[in-house]
Amino acid sequence: MIPPRMPLETVRRLTPSILAIVTVGLFAVISQAGHSPAVSPRLAATALVTQQTASTASHTLGEIKPLLPKVHVIPGESSAPEKPLGPEAAGSTETREVEGTATPAQPAAPAAAEAAPFRFFSPSSFWNEPVPANAPLASNSRGLVEAFRGAIPRDEAQKAPPWINTTSESIPVYTVGNIPTVKVTLEGANAPALQSSWDAVPLPATAQPAAGTDKVLVVWQPSTDRLWDFWRLQNTATGWQASWGGAMENVSSNPGVYGPEAWPGGKPGWGDSASSLEPVGGMISLEDLQRGQVNHALRMAIPEVRAGVYASPAQRSDGRSTNPLSLPEGAHLRLEPKLNLAALHLPRLTLMLAEAAQRYGIFVTDYAPNISFYAQDPTPTGTNPYAGPSGYFEGKSPRELLASFPWSHLQVLSMSLHG
Repeated sequence: MIPPRMPLETVRRLTPSILAIVTVGLFAVISQAGHSPAVSPRLAATALVTQQTASTASHTLGEIKPLLPKVHVIPGESSAPEKPLGPEAAGSTETREVEGTATPAQPAAPAAAEAAPFRFFSPSSFWNEPVPANAPLASNSRGLVEAFRGAIPRDEAQKAPPWINTTSESIPVYTVGNIPTVKVTLEGANAPALQSSWDAVPLPATAQPAAGTDKVLVVWQPSTDRLWDFWRLQNTATGWQASWGGAMENVSSNPGVYGPEAWPGGKPGWGDSASSLEPVGGMISLEDLQRGQVNHALRMAIPEVRAGVYASPAQRSDGRSTNPLSLPEGAHLRLEPKLNLAALHLPRLTLMLAEAAQRYGIFVTDYAPNISFYAQDPTPTGTNPYAGPSGYFEGKSPRELLASFPWSHLQVLSMSLHG
């Protein structure tokens, strides 16, 4: 049956309403078709070594370079949780006008929340807390800085310029899951508690300590919140051996220094650094470099370390200098808080270090033949992301990068000295 035609005047009156309904419907279809779930920009939140730890991950510029080298991920390990979205992101109720009628728009796809960068140790650790702008300075801060800066030209003349250790005298970090443990034998020292902490270490069979004389290596096991630190580590015919080092439990709540609270029977003299400050706290990590920001203090070794004293939070020293203007281990320096770093037009990496030095500071942790910062050793990744024109150093040497570091604007914070 053919329905009767509506009067022309009725059609004219209904046409705008029909068009509005059709338009709203089309808009809803298009909105649904264009909607896609948000994808988190954070890749591979954890990097865990399994029993087949021979594999290594490729790290090219443009990829996420996690703090800890990505190898095999153990099944069942979950990624780090994303931070919850704020109410303004999750509950948008914007309206749009369609043919003169206000209609609710499709809720906006929630923006992916980027997880906070990883940092070793407690958030209140001296490694992780920003320095207040009004922090008191050492009474002789200016003299200490002038003496420190004045030695740089002499060191350069002796072919020992300021440097950033990356693939030698550096810090390879092996992040491990629940893998078989091995004994690491303490050689040349009598420290029963330290040996006990090394009796069962989840050390990968293919692990390699840093090149150089110190042969440092760090093992970090997130599932147990434990860390092992070795100095002069080697794999011999009779098994793994090291000359010194440390072990730390409850890493996430530790301030980042060795002492009785680090491990049952722990001593203030533990750790591969001469100050007993755990060096990964001040390490420039691969994740720091990928993000373009160092969100913790820096670790520095220097040629002239004051003898006989050390400053908190250090626990000991290997200083030999009798110069009263030399810096003790544990000394905390920072760049002047009012210094305009952007106006200095520093290389990208130099600016990153300067920003960290201004906000968090620099701790003196060791002696070294030249002023040295420490970056994460990429050996476990099988690549060198520092090298080449497209690497993190942008084709420059550490000497070139640090030539423009504003050394003269350093300040020495007030020190609590111990003999």
